[in-house]
Amino acid sequence: MTEFKNTEHELRLFRLRLLAVAVLVLVCFSLLVARFVWLQVVRHDAYAAQAEDNRISVVPIVPNRGLILDRNGVVLARNYSAYTLEITPSKIQTSLDDLVDELSTLVDIQPKDRRRFRKLLEESKNFESLPIRTRLTDEEVARFTAQRYRFPGVDIQARLFRQYPYGKTAAHVIGYIGRISQKDAERIADSDDEANYSGTDYIGKEGLEKSYETQLHGTTGYEEVEISAGGRAVRTLSHTPASPGQNLILSIDIELQKVIEDAFGDRKGALVAIDPATGDILAYVSQPSYDPNVFVEGIDQQSWDELNNSPDRPLVNRPLSGTYPPGSTYKPFMALAALELGKRKPSDSIRDPGFFWLGNHKFRDDKEGGHGVVDMYKSIVASCDTYYYMLANDMGVDAIHDFMKPFGFGQITGIDLEHERRGLLPSTAWKRNAYRKPEQKKWYAGETISLGIGQGYNSFTPIQMAQATAILANNGVVMKPHLVKMIEDGITHTRTITVPKESYRIPLKQENIDVIKHAMAGVNTEGTGARVFAGAGYTSAGKTGTAQVVSIKKNEKYDAKKLATHLLDNALYTAFAPTDKPRIAIAVVVENGGWGATAAAPVVRKALDYYLLGKKAGDKATAADKSDEAAAAAVPANNLRD
Repeated sequence: MTEFKNTEHELRLFRLRLLAVAVLVLVCFSLLVARFVWLQVVRHDAYAAQAEDNRISVVPIVPNRGLILDRNGVVLARNYSAYTLEITPSKIQTSLDDLVDELSTLVDIQPKDRRRFRKLLEESKNFESLPIRTRLTDEEVARFTAQRYRFPGVDIQARLFRQYPYGKTAAHVIGYIGRISQKDAERIADSDDEANYSGTDYIGKEGLEKSYETQLHGTTGYEEVEISAGGRAVRTLSHTPASPGQNLILSIDIELQKVIEDAFGDRKGALVAIDPATGDILAYVSQPSYDPNVFVEGIDQQSWDELNNSPDRPLVNRPLSGTYPPGSTYKPFMALAALELGKRKPSDSIRDPGFFWLGNHKFRDDKEGGHGVVDMYKSIVASCDTYYYMLANDMGVDAIHDFMKPFGFGQITGIDLEHERRGLLPSTAWKRNAYRKPEQKKWYAGETISLGIGQGYNSFTPIQMAQATAILANNGVVMKPHLVKMIEDGITHTRTITVPKESYRIPLKQENIDVIKHAMAGVNTEGTGARVFAGAGYTSAGKTGTAQVVSIKKNEKYDAKKLATHLLDNALYTAFAPTDKPRIAIAVVVENGGWGATAAAPVVRKALDYYLLGKKAGDKATAADKSDEAAAAAVPANNLRD
């Protein structure tokens, strides 16, 4: 009886266990069915798309960047292919320093490469592939490839590189590209071009490379590639080719550019040469310059500090952002203003004693004893300060401002480069807004006097001075200055002219313009520029200028021998040629050069000789050249002043 009860109890327990197992199996099966329904029905479309994405990879095809060429087709910026050794920091399995030390046994890695890599690492995300060495030799590629298994996270990539074959020449015009920084990436993300920069590592940073980034970059292409479970590409499913960037055809003549840069030598300064009829910028010089090639892969900190902290400021784009008093190069425009406003006639004369009194302040002329009787022609040819002290006093600051403004003085020219400075064309309204204290807001009569000779508050960029000279040479017709003459399609090579049409015409009387041009021609035949331009072989018109860097105390004379080099006067010269039908207008500033006739005018002479006659410094001298030298030697030395 007891055995029967035990058996019945065990049977009951077994049935309970079997029921529990059945319930558990049913629950698990229900869960599996529910999960299956969730995956295959509810989430089918989403997971199908993910599976397709895992199977198909979209690979961007980076377009070839457009070329930059000068007006004669000489390539100034180009691309070339080379191998790069790259590290992905997130994938390396040892310390970065140890890894680089090991790599240096296979590939030549210099200290500057390490410094540059560290700087890139600070600016980039740790999962990005960053170059430790660029432009590897075939031997270095072979050595690393044989040992690649030892270096996870390190690989060799074939890349397109930007090169500037002329190095420092025209660097401030062309600019450079560099790796896309975090700031660049954020700006791209906020634009409509984000998709077009997929896979792109470089972007324009300065110069035309930056201002024409959209045209130069091109359109990114794409490939759909089928990927195996192991991540290997199996086949290409579709291919959308990249469209190369457009090429820029500049107005610059690179040979003229080289001639001018050589003429500057080690001196600092700026020069802009313009075709008055079109606004084409023929030469754009900023000295000293820098090599843009060092920026392409990221400049190392030491090299950056040397450039950025140099007292010569090679990174400053002087024609665009350097501002200088125009000195006596302002006088032809003051004389033209006097004619147009009825303040003077060409024959009106003054007697110059060598100074001008205003109240108890004595404004001195540069010539001791003065120039004697001076009419308008002589005031420009001999560069008489006293004549323009009187003229400025008669005109007043606001009349001067209103006349000079249309010529572009103190105005944005709109040249196709970024970061152009406005400079300063003073007026009473400007001073009221510029200062806080009541006594500072007031315009004083003595401040007007210095404006007449291009000093005082006057401060203009070389591009503004060159444009004003071009407008005068072009009889008041204003052409917008520009560097890019044409844009060429990267595929069809069809060219589109980008030269802007006439901006506006200043309403000037031609007889007044002719008076000024005649006087400026006299500067180069019998005046302050005569010795430099003797026997030139072409007619030219110009104006020398000298602008103070430091003020000279009352009753104290300027003595260059007593001043440090950086305190010497700036030398200026403006010119156009040929006189009857100008093809080129130039403005040059030689910082701390002293007299305009001795430091600035010779640079212009070499530029005009090359552009108009095809002559370069160092060409074999001809009999005509020797007669030119004799003619120059015959000109009195006192004509070199100003």
